[in-house]
Amino acid sequence: MFPLQQTQQTTAPVQNSFWAGFHDGVPIGLGYLSVSVTFGMMAVTGGLPVWAAVAISMTNVTSAGQFAGLSLIFGGGTLFETALTQFVINLRYALMSLSLSQKLERRVGLIDRMLFSFMMTDEVFAVASGQKGEVGKRYLFGVMIAPYCGWALGTLCGAVASGFLPPSVRSALSIAIYGMFIAIVVPVAKQSRAVLGVVALAVALSCAMHWVPVLNTVSSGFSIILCTVLAAGLGALAAPVPDEPSGAPDGEVA
Repeated sequence: MFPLQQTQQTTAPVQNSFWAGFHDGVPIGLGYLSVSVTFGMMAVTGGLPVWAAVAISMTNVTSAGQFAGLSLIFGGGTLFETALTQFVINLRYALMSLSLSQKLERRVGLIDRMLFSFMMTDEVFAVASGQKGEVGKRYLFGVMIAPYCGWALGTLCGAVASGFLPPSVRSALSIAIYGMFIAIVVPVAKQSRAVLGVVALAVALSCAMHWVPVLNTVSSGFSIILCTVLAAGLGALAAPVPDEPSGAPDGEVA
């Protein structure tokens, strides 16, 4: 009976405070606010109305997918290319949702789980999965509301501002998304040669799809898909992640 009592005493309590979640989500929302301004400006500058830019952000909530979607829309991509590109780019959110579902308390219903999966992002997943114990729906709603509102509000601000800002300022602000991507990739690539290799391979494939005579006939949508799948697949084959130990050895109490 002693090991069972020890386990019960060390079990972390369920985190189910809305205000604790909101407190954790505010920094994410502020970061999304600054990045989504660029998306709103690029969407309106390319020819989309303000309401369409905001609607895209409110129904997608994915930076990489939305920017890739803009490239396809303005480049004349087909609906199939757009759908397949979104599937490949956003597939990680499905895996994150499945992983986080194992951490939710059992009382969280199906409808709530579907809402959480819709608003799932990399940062939200990192914050929620970092909690010591199980998480409840009030905490998750709190941590997700600020990023969602920040992303939509930033898009609206950028879309409206693009109507009166001079072209030189719009051009300067449009590079903010590339700075964000560099800030995300470079620190990880410096710590892992495998990630650095995948990034270099993706860049090489992208250049080949643009410059090689036969490959440059492939549409931009399928170019993104091919570069993503090939770089990630070859990286996984060349440098697979080793399995973590499943637990303590047989006969030893953890």
